[in-house]
Amino acid sequence: MNEITMLTNADPLIRMALAEDITSEDISTNAVMREAKQGEVDLICKEDGIIAGLSVFKRVFTLLDADTEITFFCQDGDEVKQGQKMGVVRGDIRVLLSGERTALNYLQRMSGIATYTNSITKLLAGSKTKLLDTRKTTPNNRIFEKYAVKAGGGYNHRYNLSDGVLLKDNHIGAAGSVAKAVEMAKEYCPFVRKIEIEVENLDMVKEAADAGADIIMLDNMSHDDMKEAIRIIDGRAETECSGNVTRENIAKLIDLGVDYISSGALTHSAPIMDISLKNLHATE
Repeated sequence: MNEITMLTNADPLIRMALAEDITSEDISTNAVMREAKQGEVDLICKEDGIIAGLSVFKRVFTLLDADTEITFFCQDGDEVKQGQKMGVVRGDIRVLLSGERTALNYLQRMSGIATYTNSITKLLAGSKTKLLDTRKTTPNNRIFEKYAVKAGGGYNHRYNLSDGVLLKDNHIGAAGSVAKAVEMAKEYCPFVRKIEIEVENLDMVKEAADAGADIIMLDNMSHDDMKEAIRIIDGRAETECSGNVTRENIAKLIDLGVDYISSGALTHSAPIMDISLKNLHATE
């Protein structure tokens, strides 16, 4: 997920967010600002972290008024510090006030995800293992949240159900067995599609490897069982481990040497990063 892809698809989602916040008018702003007046406000970081979502932040304001001007002093992926002035927003004060909360909601959420992701990727430094996100995202915000994972140094798993084959426990149940699920997926899908399957025990591991799965996800297995699973697979498939992976427990998985570790916590449990718009004042 790169910035161009995100922004290409972002406008309808941002418009929906603005419509959620302004159903008819911004009563508070219109009460104190009866006509257009130019002003500016500072974008201030209130804690250390990794910034992500500056282009989305900007787009909120330019959708409200194309003449809004924003100057940034950092870029997505940068490490920022508490008290740092990250940018200045200039334009109609009514627009600055009305767009403030929506713009900050995106920037705080995306920067929080980037910061949390970055803290975990540092723990994996020096290993071959790549950190992946999941589909456990906020409805209608997946494109922003997966972009934030990339900004934080992580990697994107499949974007949605149309993006790749991942056979989970209920797919296996529907098919009847691990081997049958892999067989049916190979028959249905173009040869360019990799087949990934989720397994929960060593018998399933052997069955998946023998069936020719391209990627085998070791889900919620014990450390010893995962080590044995990797021995059984023996390079016949790429390996991924998953299941309640967080910053607090990921270090226990590094020695396994799997190709990927996926973590839903990157998007569903990352705290927001504290960011504010401060020092609003008129410039005319």
